[in-house]
Amino acid sequence: MPRTMSLVVVDYGMGNVGSIVNMMKKLGHAVAVSREPEVIDAADRLVLPGVGSFDAGMEKLRSFGLVEILTRKVVAQRTPILGICLGMQLLGEKSAEGSAKTPGLGWIACESVRFSSEIERVPHMGWNSVQPMAGPGRAAHWLFAGQVEEPRFYFVHSYHVVCRDDADVIATCRYGRPFSAAIAHGHILGVQFHPEKSHKFGMHLLNNFATHPSC
Repeated sequence: MPRTMSLVVVDYGMGNVGSIVNMMKKLGHAVAVSREPEVIDAADRLVLPGVGSFDAGMEKLRSFGLVEILTRKVVAQRTPILGICLGMQLLGEKSAEGSAKTPGLGWIACESVRFSSEIERVPHMGWNSVQPMAGPGRAAHWLFAGQVEEPRFYFVHSYHVVCRDDADVIATCRYGRPFSAAIAHGHILGVQFHPEKSHKFGMHLLNNFATHPSC
């Protein structure tokens, strides 16, 4: 009998944990919420949620002793991880948010910058269409596979991610100008929007993450 997939939502006190768990359970996936090293260490897939500021998010991860175990799981053991909103920004190297210029996890070569208040109303809040990156020689990323119409997701953010390598951008959204709505570097994935608040589109995306064989 095949082993049941272990999916863990990392609990560091800064995310919509309940909403993610409810959606995963509705999809029929077993999911745990934990900050315990032994639970995280046993995970086959991880979700790093996040609501709040970059500096506070990194401080929470450090204070709970999660940076070391997550780095071992994701970098050394190549466990797939999905960062959501702030969780996506924490995957990068740094953010313009805050005064301490706290370094991020540094797993993807990117940084977070603030939307220009001269162009857009900040924060970017509400539903917006997302365009998966596809074209000659490049298929849409499997995270968006099977969406039968142009996906729309719910956003709440004032900062957005800029990648050094355009190949790490797997979907964009337009708010005044295009920005990175989803990024991926191998098994490390992030979405700026909230799939757990995005109804059928979010359910489809989370199910893709939970079940895709490339993970």
